[in-house]
Amino acid sequence: MKLLAWNCRGLGNRRAVQELVDIVQAQDPMIVFLSETWSNKERMKWIRDKIFFDGCFTVPTEGRGGGLALLWKAGVNVWVDSFSKYHIDSVIHGGSIQAWRLTGFYGEPGTSLRSEGWNMLRMLSSKPLLPWCCFGDFNELVEVHDKRGGPPRAHHLMQNFREVLDHCGFVDLGFSGPEFTWHGRRGGELIWERLDRGVANYEWLARFPTGRIKHLNCFTSDHRPILLSLEAGGEHKKWNRKPFRFEAMWVSDSGCRDVITRAWDCTPEGTPMFVGGGTTDEGYISGVLGVPLEVLQE
Repeated sequence: MKLLAWNCRGLGNRRAVQELVDIVQAQDPMIVFLSETWSNKERMKWIRDKIFFDGCFTVPTEGRGGGLALLWKAGVNVWVDSFSKYHIDSVIHGGSIQAWRLTGFYGEPGTSLRSEGWNMLRMLSSKPLLPWCCFGDFNELVEVHDKRGGPPRAHHLMQNFREVLDHCGFVDLGFSGPEFTWHGRRGGELIWERLDRGVANYEWLARFPTGRIKHLNCFTSDHRPILLSLEAGGEHKKWNRKPFRFEAMWVSDSGCRDVITRAWDCTPEGTPMFVGGGTTDEGYISGVLGVPLEVLQE
């Protein structure tokens, strides 16, 4: 099964609707989550018929922006459990042993209000445990490498996002395709960011070990659609956790040196290549922890 999430930046013009039709025809998803639809319920019903889907749940637009929609085909059982301007939470194949949760999420664009969306995710995590996947436009970065161009993202904004992902037990699903999902200009400078992603808990990963995200191309929105495929499609590659990346801000934490000291005291085992992260103990710890060597030597 395939699922599509897209911040379509409005479906009020014919070009945007036609591009959605083309993407659905090309990718054949069973479920589609749309954010920033800028559309009311009647408009979304018309679009549902346009892409030949059967179910449609709409969170209407508030004023000029916003608006969410979850659409699905007849071949999948979808039960919408809760919704807000930030999310549509649903149960797929509810009432069976195959049941799992799917949340389409749209992060608050304004940084001063972003905690409202994070609090909504924390509330959703308190529901009865099921394999759970959440995807959409989170409007935030996980790490500095998720951005190119423009001023650096404030560390506390990324940290708040990481904390809510940890609270929910979410792991990033990674991606294939172009590196960034959003682009725009700020102050005349071109900026790329990875704002759209899929995350899931370990129960979901155990159910769908080959689940993967692919970044697609589009023309009418500044956000790329993301496609979540649950089957391997003939590929035998399993899900792999994203590589560890060191954040310079960690050295300011009072417990950082203790963590490094404990790692230093361990005796590594394995092949010479694994053990020999460098020609010295410092090189080994640097390689395992991902900490720059000059930090360890301070």
